[in-house]
Amino acid sequence: MNSFDEVPSVPHGPRLKEDVSCRTAVDCANRQVMSSLRRALLCLVSLAMLAFGHMLHAQERAAPDRELVVATKAAPPFAMKQTDGSWSGISIALWKRIADREHLRFRFVETQSVPDLLDGIANGTFDAGVAAVTVTAERARSVEFTHPFYNTGIGIAVPINENPWVSIGRALLSFGFFQAVGVLLCFAMAVGFLIWMLERRKTEHFGGGAKGLGSSFWWSTIAMTQAGAAQNAPATLPGRIVAMGWMIASVIAIAVFTAGITSTLTRRGLEGAVHGFNDLRSVRVGAVANSATTDYLGRQRLSFRTFPDIQSGLSALGGGKIDAFVHDKPLLTWMVRNDFSGSVRVVDTSFSSESYAIVLPRNSALRPMLDLAVLDQVESDWWQQTLFETLGTARSP
Repeated sequence: MNSFDEVPSVPHGPRLKEDVSCRTAVDCANRQVMSSLRRALLCLVSLAMLAFGHMLHAQERAAPDRELVVATKAAPPFAMKQTDGSWSGISIALWKRIADREHLRFRFVETQSVPDLLDGIANGTFDAGVAAVTVTAERARSVEFTHPFYNTGIGIAVPINENPWVSIGRALLSFGFFQAVGVLLCFAMAVGFLIWMLERRKTEHFGGGAKGLGSSFWWSTIAMTQAGAAQNAPATLPGRIVAMGWMIASVIAIAVFTAGITSTLTRRGLEGAVHGFNDLRSVRVGAVANSATTDYLGRQRLSFRTFPDIQSGLSALGGGKIDAFVHDKPLLTWMVRNDFSGSVRVVDTSFSSESYAIVLPRNSALRPMLDLAVLDQVESDWWQQTLFETLGTARSP
């Protein structure tokens, strides 16, 4: 056979097609296997994540295996130390109820002040703090707070037997009194100037520059007080028209002014000088040192004198050393009602807004559990009954 002999043909078409089909089937099988493996792996990862989540949740809900050190401070009626060393009060009852339901072991440790309590929690000495601790932005920078369990405001205590002449004297020397007198004098001078412009060339006693202007001011003031407006009165028709209108208007103005002053003096004589926050600017004010109240008064640029505790502040108030003492209203009301009811009363008003909460260290593992526990308790009938029995109100303000 030479090079030109015909070479038997090889059936390339069918075999090639068969090879391609085989490779495609293998690829499909591989893909199915890989897909199954991926699904199985995904299921395993999901199960692992679910189990891990349940484990974390269980760890969060589980009670610590050690005794918690809970700081507190005497703040009736929220935290009160009994003669046998035990603790009671609204906040204490709330903590004990939560601890019982969550199986927490704890012991109370007394601190002398709220700053001491906060410092101990911030440095890890205490695991929690329960008393009447107000939530503020400054404190939240070093510790954490649970959901608030009580909302309140700042109250004002004043002496019962305040000297009425002292109150009247303060009223007459107040800014509002001088403001009202100043407004009346401004109107009198404006009318006097208008009378001078109309009469200076035609009426002798209103002429002559500064002398005539002074006479018109004097006549306008006399006319306002209804004490002899006929003498040296305007002589021209325009001047008399203005004078007549001024005398009628001054009767109304003086009547309103007199009624306002009489009402103010009567109220202050009967009820005292302080009725709300704005009255604190004109009296001597006291507050507990290093408290949320002093922070608020400082932001309002109101001067005040500090005392180490509520008792000393109320004693100073009863002794006449200050005119008003401000503090958290429920604590102030409780202390006045039990120890100072004969010499001090709490004004029926409040200002600012404050919330009490349980204090925790930063990133405390107790936070999720206590947040939910506090919400459960404050929404319960037990909590409403506790508030009613202790404070006489079924809900916090």
